[in-house]
Amino acid sequence: MRHSLSNRDHHAIWHPYTQHKNARPPIAIAKGKGALLYDESGKSYIDAISSWWVTIHGHGHPYIARRIYEQAKKLEHVIFAGFTHEPAVQLAERLLPILPGKLSKIFYSDNGSTAVEVAIKMAIQFWKNQRTFTTLKGQKRRRVLALRHSYHGDTFGSMSISEKGIFIKPFKDYLFNVDFIEAPTPQNIEEILRFIDSVGSQTACFIYEPLLQAAGGMNLIDPLSLDRLLTKIKSKNIICIADEVMTGFYRTGKFFASDYLVQKPDIICLSKGLTGGTMALGITAATEQIFEAFCSDDQWKTFFHGHSFTANPIACTASLASLDLIDTEKSPAKVARIEDRHRDFLSLVKNKKLKFRNARQLGTVLAFETTAKKGGYLAGEGKVINRRALERGIFLRPLGNTVYLMPPYCITDRQLNRIYAFLEEL
Repeated sequence: MRHSLSNRDHHAIWHPYTQHKNARPPIAIAKGKGALLYDESGKSYIDAISSWWVTIHGHGHPYIARRIYEQAKKLEHVIFAGFTHEPAVQLAERLLPILPGKLSKIFYSDNGSTAVEVAIKMAIQFWKNQRTFTTLKGQKRRRVLALRHSYHGDTFGSMSISEKGIFIKPFKDYLFNVDFIEAPTPQNIEEILRFIDSVGSQTACFIYEPLLQAAGGMNLIDPLSLDRLLTKIKSKNIICIADEVMTGFYRTGKFFASDYLVQKPDIICLSKGLTGGTMALGITAATEQIFEAFCSDDQWKTFFHGHSFTANPIACTASLASLDLIDTEKSPAKVARIEDRHRDFLSLVKNKKLKFRNARQLGTVLAFETTAKKGGYLAGEGKVINRRALERGIFLRPLGNTVYLMPPYCITDRQLNRIYAFLEEL
């Protein structure tokens, strides 16, 4: 007797973010095309969240698939310590001129969490590698600064700099101390700046999600206030780390969310849309000043960090192919179309007085809260909406009672209309 894929999965797989005691059987996806996912029976689902925010060009893009195939025949992998290869060098050469700020070196890793882990380690060791680790007042730059309601990944360093919520609570006693501040607003910015004055000389780095805190509830950050905060932080010679793992590659309307800001990062972290959502790859880019702090005759100043699949040639090739598509398929225009459609829907929400709270939009991201009394990641409303949407052939995965859209750029107007019609019924 041939068992279904979901049944076989039940006996062999442990899924992420899943309470298996009462979880519904996972839907077995057989293929993807464009903005659609197809299960084993052939039923289609509109992927309204880009499969955890990664698939920017849609599923099964033939150009990326062909480039991956051609590279796999040539060189599938090689150790990146003592060796290099064309896809890694070419990708770095293409990214550095378009990254925000004056970044000069690319460090490769495997995903968003490891890209952030690398950035934190770079910033901490930067100060240890220099005499400036200890200030004139004898204070050491040991403090790390982050925003409340942030999320930077599930490895221990990235958990330390994230909000101590449900994802992290079991491990909080094992994490290093971090100074958390509220996201800056016109109302609280002066208080935050005073705090930076008090801890600036002891702080090694500040990490932030530019303009949009995603997993924290799709919270928007005021760009003018964030710029004021970054200006103050830079005046204290604190390393600024932009976590653009989700916000990069036009997700917020510009190539990078940092492009909305005057102040640019000293380190930037990228993943998700980097490969068009096809392969696992992370990037941490740093300024020349940071890189030079690790160049020394003293071997102890080496950055001792790496991954088995660092700069995997196939993943780098997928990224190069994705960058090609951003140009040839006019991704900025597609993003602008989705922005316009989202704005029109928000106007409809306001005019019809639909039961949404705090409806907001940035680039291709649209979000709102339901009227459920209980919020938070475990709010039951999100599971109900997920189930109802799947029945209608739409894949949504609310963050508790925060419902959001983050579609691939290839989504059609007809597909968007189906999603909007479903949301109107909530």
